[in-house]
Amino acid sequence: MERSKERLEIIKKIEEYEKNGWFDRDVEPDPPTEPLDYKKVDYTGKKLSTRIATKLANISARHHFDRLIKEKKLIIKRVIGLENYKSVTGGAILTCNHFNAYDNYAVYKSIQKELGKRDLYKVIREGNYTSFPGFYGYLFRHCNTLPLCSSVKGLSVFFKAVSKLLSRGEKILIYPEQAMWWNYKKPRPIKDGAFSIAAKNRVPVIPFFITMEDSDLIDESNGFPIQEYSVHILPPIYPDESKNHRENTSFMRDKNFELWKEVYERVYGVELKY
Repeated sequence: MERSKERLEIIKKIEEYEKNGWFDRDVEPDPPTEPLDYKKVDYTGKKLSTRIATKLANISARHHFDRLIKEKKLIIKRVIGLENYKSVTGGAILTCNHFNAYDNYAVYKSIQKELGKRDLYKVIREGNYTSFPGFYGYLFRHCNTLPLCSSVKGLSVFFKAVSKLLSRGEKILIYPEQAMWWNYKKPRPIKDGAFSIAAKNRVPVIPFFITMEDSDLIDESNGFPIQEYSVHILPPIYPDESKNHRENTSFMRDKNFELWKEVYERVYGVELKY
């Protein structure tokens, strides 16, 4: 099967960005971003209408992605280290490498039983919430998503909502690499945001790192092998009580990357080099 020209261009773009050290730049042709009206976002589900819409959207999402799993278009081969997730009983920040639009569901599926009646919250970019079209845009707006905001006031509202969710024991997924690089296997340099939130709220970070390998199935949409995912759940990183906010942010960020790097080098058998 012929490989998609669009995906080949994305791979070429990733190679260029890696060479130039532009690790946090988007390589996908995302739609233009419309500014978020934070006053219209019910981050913590105060309204009954929000809770109903979220419930219906989550049902739709589970049906959709579980069908993809059944059809082997999304393959979760194994989950390693579930005990690390289970050791955390309260609110926490989850981090994961970001390489596919489906990887957040792989994270969710790996801990679904442990979540019980709770749902996994996801921090998303402003434009994905305001501007993304179609079914996935619907999911971006309703499936326990926490959109970032370009305004200072909007960010303040966002951070207050995140603190409230963490205090009531919710788990929040943040992609600290920032951008999605399709099927990119290496861990990329990570931003402070997720770790600053964890440090401020005195909650742990639970690092997830997904490794992948070619299956014997070809994705008919792009001509590339469908990837089999191994979800690695790594030991939680707790804030150090002897450190201040800035020190803890750096400490937790560096430890997260160290754990990701160890998994990458062990699983793929190569040293991490860009």
